[in-house]
Amino acid sequence: MTASMPKPLLPVVNRPIMEHVLRLLKRHGLTETVVTVQFLASLVKNYFGDGEELGMELTYAHEEKPLGTAGSVKNAEEALKDDAFLVISGDALTDFDLSDLIRFHRERGAMVTVCLTRVPNPLEFGITIVDEDGRVERFLEKPTWGQVFSDTVNTGIYVMEPEVFDYVESDVSVDWSGDVFPRLMKEGKPIYGYVAEGYWEDVGTLESYVKAQADALEGKVDAERDGFEISPGVWVAEGAEVHPDATLRGPLFIGDYAKVEAGAEIREHSVIGSNVVVKSGAFLHRAVVDDNVYIGPQCNLRGCVIGKNTDVMRAARLEDGAVVGDECFIGEESIVQGNVRVYPFKTIEAGAFVNTSVIWESRGQAHLFGARGVSGILNVEITPEVAVRLAGAYATTLKKGSTVTTARDHSRGARALKRAMISALQSSAMDVRDLENVPLPVARQQTARGTAGGIMIRTTPGVPDSVDIMFLDERGADLSQAGQRKLDRVYARQEYRRAFPGEIGDLHFPSSVYDSYTGALLRAVDTAGIAESGLKVVVDASNGSAGLVLPSLLGRLGVDSLTINPGLDESRPTETAETRRAGLVRLGEIVASARAAFGVRFDPVGERLSLVDEHGCIVEDDRALLVMLDLVAAERRSGRVALPVTTTRIAEQVAAYHGTQVEWTTSSPDDLTRVCRDEATVFGGDGRGGFIVPEFSSVYDGSAAFVRLIGLVARTQLTLSQIDARIPRAHVHRRDLATPWAVKGLVMRTVVEAAGDRSVDTTDGVRVVESDGRWVMVLPDPAEAVTHLWAEGPDEESAEALLDEWAEVVDSAGR
Repeated sequence: MTASMPKPLLPVVNRPIMEHVLRLLKRHGLTETVVTVQFLASLVKNYFGDGEELGMELTYAHEEKPLGTAGSVKNAEEALKDDAFLVISGDALTDFDLSDLIRFHRERGAMVTVCLTRVPNPLEFGITIVDEDGRVERFLEKPTWGQVFSDTVNTGIYVMEPEVFDYVESDVSVDWSGDVFPRLMKEGKPIYGYVAEGYWEDVGTLESYVKAQADALEGKVDAERDGFEISPGVWVAEGAEVHPDATLRGPLFIGDYAKVEAGAEIREHSVIGSNVVVKSGAFLHRAVVDDNVYIGPQCNLRGCVIGKNTDVMRAARLEDGAVVGDECFIGEESIVQGNVRVYPFKTIEAGAFVNTSVIWESRGQAHLFGARGVSGILNVEITPEVAVRLAGAYATTLKKGSTVTTARDHSRGARALKRAMISALQSSAMDVRDLENVPLPVARQQTARGTAGGIMIRTTPGVPDSVDIMFLDERGADLSQAGQRKLDRVYARQEYRRAFPGEIGDLHFPSSVYDSYTGALLRAVDTAGIAESGLKVVVDASNGSAGLVLPSLLGRLGVDSLTINPGLDESRPTETAETRRAGLVRLGEIVASARAAFGVRFDPVGERLSLVDEHGCIVEDDRALLVMLDLVAAERRSGRVALPVTTTRIAEQVAAYHGTQVEWTTSSPDDLTRVCRDEATVFGGDGRGGFIVPEFSSVYDGSAAFVRLIGLVARTQLTLSQIDARIPRAHVHRRDLATPWAVKGLVMRTVVEAAGDRSVDTTDGVRVVESDGRWVMVLPDPAEAVTHLWAEGPDEESAEALLDEWAEVVDSAGR
């Protein structure tokens, strides 16, 4: 806890211990104070300054080397030589009556008065014996039980006359109890002991630190607290936002501008620092949480201490006595056992079980890119500072003076991050073409028009408080694996290029973006037969950016269309699975009542497409892929289609029936894009609403898929339900299993060994094919501590049984 912070700055009920001490001094009229500092002295000075905010006058005496308890005070002699002075520790919590201590000192005419207190265990302190008048007879520092002759200990609080400096040598390490006091006693100088009544806790161990928090909450020490007592023992500071459905059981303290969500439970002796976020379902009991900490949903924190600026992710568990230092990252579903110490700036990987202290190395794997670019919780994992560094790293991988396209979705978070990234790009000698809020396919298409690359910022699909920062290459596709590694290296080394003043990049806002996109799309995709077909379609823009391109597109197509939810909704930049389902149900009702040919629903950034047939029935995403495949293959009668290996093998039957071939790719969109750039490829899709129309572009594009679908349906004269009915049913099941990074390799080796004589396909991960055609695929996630499994069988039961069998193989290897 003190690796990156001096002990006096450790907070007790949201205030540094030293601040509690200074406020005690002020209450007793001691406003002129000298602070002796050595370790991380600048942090103490920066926090307290000259003491004006406390109504005190603070000066500082610096120790160039450790001078001991007396030597450090000697170092401040110049400020203390004119009158009696009081010495008090900055890391002991107390409410002693200092005025009475000073009165006692003056009444006895003492040179030194030692403030004493009685404790049940004196082993860690200096014990003291005084006579009836209070004169000290004997000292012994940190005795053994065999040496204990009193329970009265030295608190390190002294009142002294300036003459005591004559007994302290300058610029050497000198201790009061070990060096100075024995000499004074030998010479018969008046040293008195004042036995104080009240609270005193020397915060020197984790146990004493946690005890001090609990004692302050229970009112055992007279320490000032900010905020309001909203119910007995429940203190909430100014600006804190506590949902009425959160459970609070005092005594506890919630710091200023903290946020506690509905469903969170905070119980006795917990202290929540400033700007802390406690998500729904989190449970805290006797937890001490410093400032600017994020506590994810379903976390369980018991009797632990969390340092400032640390992120504790979903369902992590910290047991009694665990301590996590400043600026750590505790991954999802990880467990930190009791009494484990995690030193500052460490990472604990998702799903890790940590039962030994993490001192030198991180228990995790550094990975910048995930499946959707660089993703994370807004203002927790992805902050403006991180965005600036990412943009600087990206610019450094490109030629100086190049042009980069930037775009975003309609969320406020994406807007704020994009502005930060634009500044970083310009400062790295990049010109910027800012498209502002556009659909993702438009951003890709515009990036491919003569720029070196692009950046798109969007809300993570289905996760409203997270964002994805997507880096695009010069073709508008996701950055290749090699490009990601290059950016990752620059970011890790922080070797950012900076422009000279005359090289700062320009910022442009191109016009007619949608007309340019729509024109290119309609020139590339076959629209024959649409105008004559009389088709009526219903289009749901989902209150997202897809609605920005639809007016231009539908007007030029000349199709009879009804558009719903066209307006942008800043408060809903993404949608949950439940919201999406409800939207499709509503779309189906409108399609059926309007007697339309079909309905389409775009995702909020216009990248993916969902379908509803003419009866208003939802065509599930995996079925929609087969329907589109059937239509394209039936019209083309040649070429090949690109599909990830996780797709049902029924796709091979559909393609072969119409004379086309399937090329299986990895599950990476980058690989699917690569295959779709080949001239022989006529279609691509991922089974999750992502469709590629190769004649227009090699990336997912909802609008292009929509235009392609209208043309196909218009020319084939078949309905979606008729096409769906002629395709065999598929039974593919999926499951995700938590797998620590350290055993991922072992898991895959175990899977290969367990396959035995079965056919094994290693296109992506390991796909094991049974003799009867059933198959299972095991794929380690590239960015998270997770292993993905897919299984396909002739019916639901056999697919699920196969999944259970191989899940046990993966689990046994990971244990």
